[in-house]
This record gives sequence, structure tokens and C-alpha cells, in this order.
Amino acid sequence: MKSKLVHMEVPAEDTKRAMKFWGELVGWNFQSYEGPVEYNMFEGEPGGAIYPAQGGEKGPIVYFEAEDIDKEIERVRKLGGNADEKAPVPSMGWYARATDTEGNTFAIWQSDESAPAEQS
Repeated sequence: MKSKLVHMEVPAEDTKRAMKFWGELVGWNFQSYEGPVEYNMFEGEPGGAIYPAQGGEKGPIVYFEAEDIDKEIERVRKLGGNADEKAPVPSMGWYARATDTEGNTFAIWQSDESAPAEQS
């Protein structure tokens, strides 16, 4: 896997409060995206978003770039971590949430403009 960090997400119990905090602290400007869930993107290196926390989520989630997400999911598992199956972000790419051997959450990202909408 490339070690390049390409995206990060910050779960928040109060997204407006979190956007105000991070906007004032580091100068992020947010753009909200319409969709099935609230997602407030910011630009930068890396870019990322603030979204409503689910199930007690805490702490930033970092996304690492992969050339082949399927191989990286298997690699995480072989190294003793856990990885979800990949899921599409339509017209953008694929992601998979994972945890390391210590239970820390991270994610793997592969850009792919041909990624379809998830099938219900």
C-alpha cells in the first residue's frame, strides 16, 4: 500500500459545533453534500469531512491510498488486522474501513471513476 494519506474524516456528535471549532482552529471551509447522510467536506492536504458520529465513534479516521484495494484488504487481514469488504463511492472510488492489531480504525481508498452506486 502506498503510505500517502489521501483523506480524513472526523465524526462529531454536533457537526455544526465541530465545523466551527475546526474552521476557526485550522481555517477549514466546509461544503455540505446532499445525500443519504450528512457529509461536510473540507479541502486541503489531505482533504476530508466532518459527519455525524454513529455508535459512539471517536477520533479521526485516516484514509490511505491503494493501487489495488482488494489486495490491501487481504494484506491487512494477513497482518492480523480486520478489514470490511470494499464499498463504492459512486463515480469516485472504493473504500474499506479497517482496524489494526491494536483496534485503531483507519480506511483504505482506491480512486476509480467507474465505481457504481451500491446495489440494494
